[in-house]
Amino acid sequence: MARTRPQVRVRRIYDDPSPDDGTRVLVDRIWPRGVSKERAHLDEWCKRIAPSTELRKWYGHDPQRFDGFGRRYRDELRDPERAVELDHLRELVRRGTLTLLSATKRIDISEAAVLAELLAVDHE
Repeated sequence: MARTRPQVRVRRIYDDPSPDDGTRVLVDRIWPRGVSKERAHLDEWCKRIAPSTELRKWYGHDPQRFDGFGRRYRDELRDPERAVELDHLRELVRRGTLTLLSATKRIDISEAAVLAELLAVDHE
């Protein structure tokens, strides 16, 4: 029997929820402006997995720093508290589709994108 590959999606919290989102998890440390808890349609908010304030400020969502950000963020994910959260996300992916949400304007160069890549590699 062929094993189906769990799907990890990355979306902006400001986008309308989709029926195929599966489990919706916000991975930002700070609650997004202008989004009510009801409108977010979240299953969870894993704020402890977010990058450190220092890393976030250094990165500043500069596309030229994304590779460096990704490396540094992966290092931060080895921190015991963040590692527990990452393991939790891995468990959610095993159960079905997981949508990682962030308030960033460029979701493709966000912490959610780094997490999605890590989670997808785990299940190849």
